[in-house]
Amino acid sequence: MGYVLQGRIVAILAVLVLAAAVASDRLAGGYWSRNPLLADLLSSIVVVIVSVAVINAALERRRRRRWSVLAQYVLFELVRTARVTWTSMMELAGLMYEDGESEVPLSAGAATLRDTPRVAAAMSALLSDSRRRKHMQEVIERLMKRSDEVLGRWAGVMLSSAAYVEVIDRHVELYSRLAWVGSLFEYFEPMDDDPRRRRLIRSTPSVQLHGDFDDVWLSENLVSIAQLAEELDKDSLQLALQIVPLDWWASRMPITTATDEGDTQTLQRPAA
Repeated sequence: MGYVLQGRIVAILAVLVLAAAVASDRLAGGYWSRNPLLADLLSSIVVVIVSVAVINAALERRRRRRWSVLAQYVLFELVRTARVTWTSMMELAGLMYEDGESEVPLSAGAATLRDTPRVAAAMSALLSDSRRRKHMQEVIERLMKRSDEVLGRWAGVMLSSAAYVEVIDRHVELYSRLAWVGSLFEYFEPMDDDPRRRRLIRSTPSVQLHGDFDDVWLSENLVSIAQLAEELDKDSLQLALQIVPLDWWASRMPITTATDEGDTQTLQRPAA
């Protein structure tokens, strides 16, 4: 985690400063013993640096433990959003089964997605078909609404802990790229003639900064977005299971036992 790495770096720097001071004292013939005030000041600074690093790490761990179940819930929501992003694109490209929620199609779809030339060719074929192209545009619009809802609801909560800043930032990157493509799609190939919506889309930075696009650029970006979504699906799920292991959830489940009369009795497991 980022905060762990920062704490270790600070501690290592403090040790290096202390080692340099000891070495310089020997090389300078007792420099620090002749300057006790400066030596005391340096040692105090080192102690403060190490203390702050330790305290910050302890506080961060405490904050994470206090809302670890909520953090896992949010990560599961991010996993689901990322998963529906890449699986929807792969289904439209004809490279994945419709029942992509089961483990076997997911694994096969993820393996196929890593074959960039194959996916790029399938995406190009999709874009050349006007019906499938419009369907892709509709899917992107739905994905943008879904991502706005999830990130808008939970990003502020997750950013309060340094441990989750990086993963949130990567999900924001994913849906920023998707929104960029979706805005260009909607401006240059509008699905309706609503003038208010047209004005709103015209004000987006993607239209101003990028301008028109061709199918080669669009295909490359859609493949890249799908691959990033699959990577975030996998990484975020792994992080979620590290925060609260499945064994903890199993320990919270009630125990059902049979009584002498043949009835069942539910007992609550003790809290871990």
